[in-house]
Order: sequence, then structure tokens, then C-alpha cells
Amino acid sequence: MPEEALIVVDMQRDFMPGGALPVPEGDKIIPIVNECVRKFRERGALIVATRDWHPENHISFREQGGPWPRHCVQNTPGAEFVVELPEDAVIISKATEPDKEAYSGFEGTNLAEILMEKGVKRVYVCGVATEYCVKATALDAVKHGFETYLLTDAIKGINPEDERKALEELQRAGVKLTSCSSI
Repeated sequence: MPEEALIVVDMQRDFMPGGALPVPEGDKIIPIVNECVRKFRERGALIVATRDWHPENHISFREQGGPWPRHCVQNTPGAEFVVELPEDAVIISKATEPDKEAYSGFEGTNLAEILMEKGVKRVYVCGVATEYCVKATALDAVKHGFETYLLTDAIKGINPEDERKALEELQRAGVKLTSCSSI
């Protein structure tokens, strides 16, 4: 049983430059995230990938009164992963209901149960965007009792100041900062 899991957060086409809701330079971490996946796979870790998987009329879209442009709509090119994932990766779809937002990979999903069933004790989090879905996922991992690490060379945020504040909040909550390159 794997004692650790790598959680790859929202590495989807719409969050990359040229996408509907781009994270500036989000594409620059694709090779690093791919390297993390390879390293953790070699270690026997469970690989998990979260994704926004919105219905056409999701509450977060501006047309529905939300703050964001349409993005990561189910079964569209914008919702596709941009990283190399193994065939047996666990895919967690979030924000799948029209009237419910979800930033965390744990929110409204069975991620905590899957990790517990597999005997996972430690999770390592990477992906986009640092101050939104990465932060929410890492905070929820701590709340669920997992030893939680953030891979700082494999994350990207939208705004440097908000990203800095997110990292401080994560550390206060007990998330440990490390890097994929040091693993």
C-alpha cells in the first residue's frame, strides 16, 4: 500500500496561457509536474489528478453571475489535462454540479476516502493556481489528517502578492514547503 500520494491540481488546458482562465506562465511548470509524476510513480506513490469538470451552466461562470469566464467545461478541449498521467492515476472531478463551487479536490468528492482506503499518510501537492485550488486542496488535506507538503517548484499562482499570502497561510496551517527537485 502506498503511504504517500502526489496530488496534481487542475493542470488543464484552460488554466494555461491561451486558455479561458490562464495562470500566467502556468505552462512553465508542466515539465516539472511531469518530472514529479515520474519520481512519485517510481516511489510507488498513488498519483491523483484533480480537475475542474464544470457543466455548461456552472455557478462560477459570469453568465450565471459568477466571477469567472467559462472554463473547464466537461468533455471540452479546455478541460483536458496538459501533463502526462499514468493510466492508473486517480482522476478527481470537482465542481461538477451547476449550483456548487469547489476549489478543493476534497470538496464534494471522495478523495479523502480514496486516500484513506489506500493507506496514504502523506500527500504532496502541486499544480495551479497556488492561491485558489492548490491552497484549498492543501488546507483540506491537513484538515483530513494527512501530513501535507507543497512542492513549491511545481506550483504557479496568478498574483505574486496573493501567492505569497497563500504560502504563509499554508505554513501556518501546518503544510510543509519542499520541492520536487529535492525529493
